[in-house]
Amino acid sequence: MERTLVLIKPDAVQRGLVGEVTKRLEQKGLRLVGMKMMHLGEAVILEHYAHLKDKPFFSGIKKFMQSTPVVAQCWEGVEAVEAVRILVGITKARAAGAGSIRGDLAMSFQCNVVHASDSVENAKNEVARFFKKDELFTYDKTEYMHVYSDDEK
Repeated sequence: MERTLVLIKPDAVQRGLVGEVTKRLEQKGLRLVGMKMMHLGEAVILEHYAHLKDKPFFSGIKKFMQSTPVVAQCWEGVEAVEAVRILVGITKARAAGAGSIRGDLAMSFQCNVVHASDSVENAKNEVARFFKKDELFTYDKTEYMHVYSDDEK
């Protein structure tokens, strides 16, 4: 089973979409193994967005991501990274497909409701950045007998 990070961004928190985002991921059949609300400090912002720190729009991302607490979630499932990316939709929300989280709930490139890990390697790093080991849980999800076939578990 893979684990992946989802950050419910300030725009979604302000618009009351935390439950909707969570519901969609749960309905997909993913297992929520960690969740917390937090303000993103300077160090976390610089580490998480290191690949963008030299871009002219970085200060806007930083201001936006620190404007309101975010909800960090860790989700688990078979090929969870890819499944979440499909469910979330493309970054440019106004062009995201209908039925995706961004396609249904957002119009912006920056205010696009969620961040989702884009690779298995990045997911491992991002989950570790936002969660301590004792903040993540392992438990049996009894509905998995109806989500995965025996050879997929």
